[in-house]
Amino acid sequence: MSFDPSREDYQRLALRFVNQLDGTDPLKAAREFATFGRRFAQDRDSLPQTDEDRAFHLVSLAATIIDYDLPFSRGGTSQDLLKRGRNLLNEAVSLDPYCYDAIRMLRAADIPSFDLYYDFLDETADEVGAHCQEQRDLMLATHEGDRAVLASKIAMYPYLRWLGMQASKAVICGRNRQAIRICNRLLELDPTDIADARFTAAIAYAKLEDEGGLDALARRTRQVSIERARGPEDAWMQLARMAIRFKQYRMNDAKRQLQQLCDTYPYAAATIFLQHELPDGVFYRLAVPPYSEDELIVACSEATVLFQEGRARCGHGSLGTWLAERAKELAPKEDIDALVAREDSELNGDSGEGR
Repeated sequence: MSFDPSREDYQRLALRFVNQLDGTDPLKAAREFATFGRRFAQDRDSLPQTDEDRAFHLVSLAATIIDYDLPFSRGGTSQDLLKRGRNLLNEAVSLDPYCYDAIRMLRAADIPSFDLYYDFLDETADEVGAHCQEQRDLMLATHEGDRAVLASKIAMYPYLRWLGMQASKAVICGRNRQAIRICNRLLELDPTDIADARFTAAIAYAKLEDEGGLDALARRTRQVSIERARGPEDAWMQLARMAIRFKQYRMNDAKRQLQQLCDTYPYAAATIFLQHELPDGVFYRLAVPPYSEDELIVACSEATVLFQEGRARCGHGSLGTWLAERAKELAPKEDIDALVAREDSELNGDSGEGR
């Protein structure tokens, strides 16, 4: 799911390495490529690369630190990680002034409010799009076949991430119609929806109580799910349907949707009962396995804007309170105890690494 910075880093250098082998004796080229994986992992500097490649590698390292390590760090370690991540991003921009991933990630830390950050993303989106589309056209003109396809996709990824983050912030800021407009733009640019724009759009439609729009989104992106071998509707779509039915007082329908969600994801009831909010990914939405417990945790965190609507009780809005009560009835006590114990362990610094 979503963008994996380490995988993209690998793809960039692999593409450049293969291009360098053009014209080489086929047997020699095969022997050379057989060494690529080891060299990438152990001797990266020996591989051909540009300053743009080096900059993205630094972004990849920073993304791992900020999005995957920092949320589970404690105390002084957190400040050290933040400083290291910022230094990597600053170095990336010094190598490549058009490293828009690094620029976006740095500004996320510097801009004090969601609204101001959304405005920055909106004001700069056309500039990012023009640059990435120019690079895409260059890749299509200088590569052939599968290489051209991959190179052109990689060239567009920073723009897709830029728009995806803008859509996500639009939902948080209550700009749901703008969020849907941006998601539609993403789906036009990339019908395969590598940015998972449909997830953000589902939450926006639920905020607007637009069930017809949600159904149209499901029909439009159905082929995406089939091609990615995704079975039942994802957590975002199911949570959005549940929220609309709850708001319309269709309680039996909402309960059936909750049961379907619990049947789709492992430990779903316990996860929904706890309703923890994760820090947003700065590089992008966290890359987690489809239909995993972690995917549901990410989806529930993004659905906090739905859970907290209405009069608050015990830290939840009306939907969040109802979900917690229903989920507690459905969740085996041992599942809830296990999740609470694991979180206590993480808070004590016992199991944050490698999550």
